[in-house]
Amino acid sequence: MRARAGYVFAAMNVLTIESRVAWGHVGNAGAVFCLQRLGIEAWPIDTVTFSNHPGHGGFRGRVTPAIEIQDIVQGIAERGWLGRVDAVLTGYLGDASQGAALRAAVGTVKSANPGALWLLDPVMGDRKPGQPGRIFVKPGIPEFFAEIAPLADILTPNAFEFALLTGTEPESLASVVAAARRYGPEITVVKSIELVPGTLSTVAVAPDQAWAVETPLLPTPGNGAGDAFAALFLARYLDGRDVEQALGLAVSAIHAILAATVASGAAELALVTAQDQLVAPTNRFRVRRVD
Repeated sequence: MRARAGYVFAAMNVLTIESRVAWGHVGNAGAVFCLQRLGIEAWPIDTVTFSNHPGHGGFRGRVTPAIEIQDIVQGIAERGWLGRVDAVLTGYLGDASQGAALRAAVGTVKSANPGALWLLDPVMGDRKPGQPGRIFVKPGIPEFFAEIAPLADILTPNAFEFALLTGTEPESLASVVAAARRYGPEITVVKSIELVPGTLSTVAVAPDQAWAVETPLLPTPGNGAGDAFAALFLARYLDGRDVEQALGLAVSAIHAILAATVASGAAELALVTAQDQLVAPTNRFRVRRVD
């Protein structure tokens, strides 16, 4: 595998199972673009198809039946292509009934290619600055994620989701590192930790080392930022298996996208406008060892 000018070259393939919106860049509507912009083939399966992010006051669309997810995976398998999948990226579920289909999809891919990675973004809720946390997914989904999260190769929760899964509030970087190692996945990346007002920390924990990046908190809801970050981190990690480098590039890129979103006054991520930042972020934030 080799990288040139920020792109990943190796005919890498990622099966990405998460939400889709027609307007905006949430779920696969953002993740697929990020993967493709970095030179990775993205194979999307949508868990929901909505007109827009529900945070805009209303939406229309539907939840994908679990059997449809299973059929699409089976169709790919029947063509003999699942062995080409280098990683599975999973995120938002529209209903707890989709859990079995997601789990089966990951198992089928790993049977076809034992070296394939699974990045689980356990989308369940969030916590706005100065507000209590909230769960915004349907009943049964948090319980499903709690069951399967330790089995993932890479886990990318935000601070609120990390607390739900591990039972540990991220009150310090040391507490995050310790809880992540107790919990299970080989690599855990915890996003949106606000230990200092106005500053967000992102922490990546590997078995023997851990790193953190601090960025200024920006005044934007950032719908889909977590989805895009998961795709960016996975893409960068596939290119060399370097956690430190993947963390720095993914954080720097998503911060640049959020800054462009604020500057433009856009209601959704400025992914297309600022797409060059996905490949080569202008401002590279410092990654520091914390363990």
